Amino acid sequence: MAKICEITGTGSIKGSHIWRSGKAKKKGGIGTHITAITKRRFMPNLQRVKALINGEVRYIRVTANALKKGLVVKAPKRTWKKPEVKA
Repeated sequence: MAKICEITGTGSIKGSHIWRSGKAKKKGGIGTHITAITKRRFMPNLQRVKALINGEVRYIRVTANALKKGLVVKAPKRTWKKPEVKA
């Protein structure tokens, strides 16, 4: 399953992890130097939420940011109860 928000379309972003060695000049060293750069990916904070979509309740995967902004209409709580079985 793709790690993409179903409402905003937010996906993963490319970036890099930078290794540095040495002590900063402020702290009494001769300065830091980059020793390696490797690729990495920043993944969106996806949440599985029960939402109302076209009058239908279903699960969707949306980012936490979309939830905070109020872009998702959450499904109403169930009010009915299961019928009791007579013994």
